[in-house]
Amino acid sequence: MTKHKILVVGGGFGGIKASLLLAKNPYFDVTLITDNPNFRYYPTLFRTATGGVEQLASIPLETIFKKVPINIFIDSAVSIDRDTRMIKTKQNKEFGYDSLILALGVKTNYFHIKGLEKYSYGIKTVEDAEKLKKHLHDQITKNLKPDLNYVVVGGGPTGVELAAMLPSYISKILRNHGLDNNNVHIDIVEASKRMLPKSTKDLSIKVERHLKKLGINVYTNTVVQSETSGRLLVNNSPIMSHTVIWTAGASNHPFFLDNNFNISKHGRVIVDRHLQSEPDIYVIGDNADTRYSGMAQTAIYDGEFVANNLIRIVKGQKPLGYKAKQPIYVFSVGPKWAAVLWGRLRVYGLLGSWLRQIADIVGYHSFEPWQMAIEQAAEELESEDDCPVCDHKKSKSKK
Repeated sequence: MTKHKILVVGGGFGGIKASLLLAKNPYFDVTLITDNPNFRYYPTLFRTATGGVEQLASIPLETIFKKVPINIFIDSAVSIDRDTRMIKTKQNKEFGYDSLILALGVKTNYFHIKGLEKYSYGIKTVEDAEKLKKHLHDQITKNLKPDLNYVVVGGGPTGVELAAMLPSYISKILRNHGLDNNNVHIDIVEASKRMLPKSTKDLSIKVERHLKKLGINVYTNTVVQSETSGRLLVNNSPIMSHTVIWTAGASNHPFFLDNNFNISKHGRVIVDRHLQSEPDIYVIGDNADTRYSGMAQTAIYDGEFVANNLIRIVKGQKPLGYKAKQPIYVFSVGPKWAAVLWGRLRVYGLLGSWLRQIADIVGYHSFEPWQMAIEQAAEELESEDDCPVCDHKKSKSKK
């Protein structure tokens, strides 16, 4: 039997989910191209950046695909030849396909703001999160005092979750070093009128109130203009800081513009009712111009949808039409507090935090068996700091 050649480009939520489902099917020969040997679980990167273990946000691909027949190449797609059905990579390799699934994710967008890319921190990758965590410790170790201001730019889910964890984490570092934590100032800056501008107004109000309760200075209608090594300029006013964390901007992967895909006014690839941008080329997750694009749940849903349709096609059945599925929104806002938006249902506080823990287990289970997913989520209870003082304190507390 000649197998249908599936090429998946991108090792995020959508690409991994599609690869898992298709590689288990005997009709397909599946190849995955990704730039990282580990799957990044983005929803928990803010925890890694604030004292959590790296494993909380990272799963080796060899673990996910341990018993799955698949070809994995650590590489990056550069160009596509539609006539010969070939993808060319950064390592100058060529991969053919019968069907192509593109799930490349997004890139950080600094909007050409002077100094931002050079001086700001981010939490887009595990490496970014670890770099920020190291900076927080090194700064206190070297200066024996905290920064004047810790500034998170971006009032979306990532910015809110990170800002809400910083007060307790920085206070913990200072206590470990025997320093006063009364002068810690944490700001969150958002250009829109409210926090979580893509969510409902009532939820935004609740979250903003809790941020302020945590002692965080909330700035809305505030636009970043430039950054230097010690200053962020917003609305023509300076904020003195050596710790600016940029979470505000993302743009579609440059592969699509570089290779003449049809791009919508939102900057994403236009797809049909089967998530095809062109015959046999499927674009999913953050890259596709669909209603709930940008959510991890949407990427998983898209990966399942395309995989199931390809299975239907090889069985001689008609593919189904795509119907966008509304995600469940769960935002952690500091220790033991979360906001949940599930259709018309709103949940806040400790119960919301419990639901967030369940949501992470379900998220991990999209790629792992239940037992492994539960163990992965349990990593939240562990801490890891690249600091001999804090690690020593942790070791003593465990005795």
